[in-house]
Amino acid sequence: MAEPMRTPGGGPRSLRRIVIVGGGTAGWMTAAALAHALRGNCRIDLVESEEIGSIGVGEATIPPIKLFNRSLGIDENAFVAATQGTFKLGIEFVDWTRKEQRYFHPFGQFGAEFDAVPLHHYWLRERARGDATPLQEYAMAWVAARNGKFERPLADRQRVQSTYDYAYHFDAALYAKYLRAYAEQRGVLRSEGKLVDVALRADDGFIQSVTLGSGAMLEGDLFIDCSGFRGLLIEGALQTGYEDWQHWLPCDRAVAVPCTHGCDPTPYTRATAHAAGWQWRIPLQHRMGNGHVYCSRFIGDDEAAQVLLDHLEGTPLAEPRFLRFSAGRRKQFWNRNCVAIGLAAGFMEPLESTSIHLIQSAVTRLLALFPDRDFDPITAQEFNRITHVEYERIRDFLILHYHATQRDDAPLWRYTRSMPIPHTLQYKIDHFRRHGRLVAENLELFQNPNWLAILTGQEVWPERYDPLVDLRNDVDAPRMLGSLRRVIAEAVQAMPTHRQYIERHCRARS
Repeated sequence: MAEPMRTPGGGPRSLRRIVIVGGGTAGWMTAAALAHALRGNCRIDLVESEEIGSIGVGEATIPPIKLFNRSLGIDENAFVAATQGTFKLGIEFVDWTRKEQRYFHPFGQFGAEFDAVPLHHYWLRERARGDATPLQEYAMAWVAARNGKFERPLADRQRVQSTYDYAYHFDAALYAKYLRAYAEQRGVLRSEGKLVDVALRADDGFIQSVTLGSGAMLEGDLFIDCSGFRGLLIEGALQTGYEDWQHWLPCDRAVAVPCTHGCDPTPYTRATAHAAGWQWRIPLQHRMGNGHVYCSRFIGDDEAAQVLLDHLEGTPLAEPRFLRFSAGRRKQFWNRNCVAIGLAAGFMEPLESTSIHLIQSAVTRLLALFPDRDFDPITAQEFNRITHVEYERIRDFLILHYHATQRDDAPLWRYTRSMPIPHTLQYKIDHFRRHGRLVAENLELFQNPNWLAILTGQEVWPERYDPLVDLRNDVDAPRMLGSLRRVIAEAVQAMPTHRQYIERHCRARS
């Protein structure tokens, strides 16, 4: 028999009970954010099975994660220590454009603007005149990362130390544990067990209750599916449908292996392209996270695992763990009274560390469009509209890495460099290739500096720069660019090393 729902607080149409199916990072981020926002006025249940566990390989993040933690009142140093965390200034890409070439995607901006015309146009002109300085040399995030330095940015916008940003690397299982404690302290009730049945209401097809293997039945008003790739509610019960993007993002497998450190943890992630995919390298305080994302059409599982093992920097700490996936998204993220969050909503390979961000943005959007028991369809419609666009823009950004390549040494790269791409991405590439201009749309996670880093890093060279550059004779660009490099170098020289910063502020206790 289902436990009767009681209304802890709120109005007559307010939600009385929310049921989250699935734990891990998605489930506990959702539970923590809802508990913080609802202040005990709506019961929150979370169901998870320790037997099933979580994927737990998403260990790299992007800067907006700081906003999520701050919104919950989480102390950064305590959180980093509790999750064996390190800091991340960006991502180094190795062998993507061609073998033996590497570039950096920094967090923050390139340099400090010294004119109304964007800095990169002056850099393009100097490049055309023979100056071979890479654009990334004007990004403080890269210069600090290259030197193994880290310090929090300054708030003073007049200082070059304000021009970069950062995120984290952390143990995803420890992050979920940290958020579980936070959520349970604020009233979230956890039930252990596997989901064995989902009951739908006869009149409208809404989810009425879920039943666990123990026989316990949980009724709810709103159900949140955080059950991972399986999508037990959004797909298993509601048959929502999935839009597959594998023709653009062909990698469909991953194998993960942690290893010991080979050196001090670097303040950046590394993504190294291989013949049939790419390898991630994520430094934590206690270990190195490693994985090989690959396309099963071009390499077998055993061979893919061996590629990963052959490129580890330390001793393996576990047996290889395999994952299967298909890049894409649900046709609806919010269907009836069910919202899918995390891998239940869709999958983007972790090339730009967007998995945890997509959880964060979905939870934020749910709170912004929070329903009552009437579940007005226009609310779900808006949630789905925004989320669809968000996934598409991230999809395009990931496709750019594969498509803008000069590699022709393996079938995967020959396929991706010649494949038709979405018109939204082609439009961006065309604008940059012709005039060096960056065009953006609403609701884009990755902004102009992010696109600039990948386009120039993958050597998509513009045919010309902004014509205004040659009309601004009063701007001494070579002097300004040289001065900027010196100021960045001096600022980085004064920073502590990444290891020193962690030891002083947020070293893990064990």
